[in-house]
Order: sequence, then C-alpha cells, then structure tokens
Amino acid sequence: MRRHRFVPALIGLSLTLAACGASSNATTGPTATSGGASPSPTGSTSAGGSPAQSPLPPEQPVPSESSPPGDIPDNTAFVLYRAPGGFVIRVPEGWARTRSGPDVSFTDKLNTVSAAWAAAPKAPTVGSATKTEVAQLRTTERALRLGDVKMVTLPGGKAVLITFQENSAPNPVTGKQYRLDVERFEFFRGGTEAALTLSSPVGADNVDPWRIVSESFAWS
Repeated sequence: MRRHRFVPALIGLSLTLAACGASSNATTGPTATSGGASPSPTGSTSAGGSPAQSPLPPEQPVPSESSPPGDIPDNTAFVLYRAPGGFVIRVPEGWARTRSGPDVSFTDKLNTVSAAWAAAPKAPTVGSATKTEVAQLRTTERALRLGDVKMVTLPGGKAVLITFQENSAPNPVTGKQYRLDVERFEFFRGGTEAALTLSSPVGADNVDPWRIVSESFAWS
C-alpha cells in the first residue's frame, strides 16, 4: 500500500486519510466508509516533485506494537478501481476512499492503499528515486527510516520500489501513534508516472493482501 515526487508514499505513496468521500472521477471502486485511527500521510507528495505539505518537525520512531491492529482478514474481497491517471488496481472492498487532487487513498484502521499520478519526462530509476523521492520523504514523513530502493518487475511492468518505516500521524483524540511499514512502487509509461503506496503497522501480517494489490496494477 506508500510515499513521495508523489505522495507515499509509495511511496508513498500523503498522506491523507482524515476524511472519507467517494471520488466522482472513479468509474469503479469501493464505496467510502468511516475510517479508524488516522494513518500517516504516506503518499502525500504530489507526483512531479513538489511536496504537498510543509516539512514536518523531527520526531523519534515510536515503538512497534507486539499485536498491532492491522491484519487484513483472509476473506477480504478486492474490487477494481480505475484511476483517472490511466491505470487500474484492486483494493479491499469497503475501505474508506479519499481524493485529494491527483491522489486517492483507501484506508481501514491503520492500513492504507494510496495512488498518485502525474506527467513525467522519463521513467524513474533507483538513482533518481534516491536523489529526489527519498530526499522529499525525509521531510514529509514522520521519523522515516529507509529500507531498500531497488528495481522490481511486476505483472504491470517494471517499477522502482522504495521501502521504509515511519510513524503514523497522531490519533486526533488520543494522540497515539503507530510504527508503520511502507512499500512505494513507482511505475512509468508514455509520459505518466504512477506511484502506488501500501502501508500497515509493523508486525501486521499483510504480505498476501499487499501482493494482491501490487500485482493488480495495470495500465489501462
């Protein structure tokens, strides 16, 4: 689920995730529902390189939970979302959907799938992602700790994958934060760059759901 040039997020991809609303531009997809604890703004940097928010003040990583409230149920159904950016992904049915400019996010509890898109002159590389996106993530994400930046090949094509950990945004009522694992995939085709960001609490067993989402990405 990032991030983040977009944003995670992948990365991104920001954000995100306090309001719930259906997108009038979506041709298919889940109906928005009320979300849970406020997640991190992963994916809150707009595609194309301009941060969508002011740099956050420094903070320390919060401890990981021993039993984080983030496992996605095995019987979760996935539905097709057709993004105005010219691609499709499968997202968990019933998750709250939020649109902000070219960014769309689907959230449930502390889990987030977000996508963003923008015109770009060329495909991202490990070098360009490290120089640009990672540098932006260090200012837009909370207590970021970088993992890998590498090229991967998915059914939807080659992508740059950025992995990192960050703190969630504080819960608006309790102020509680969670430590999140984030995967941010950056795809490119014909002058359009798309970022797909998946985030969930550290320790959550979401390998299979995130594989379903990331492998569902396809240009339309």
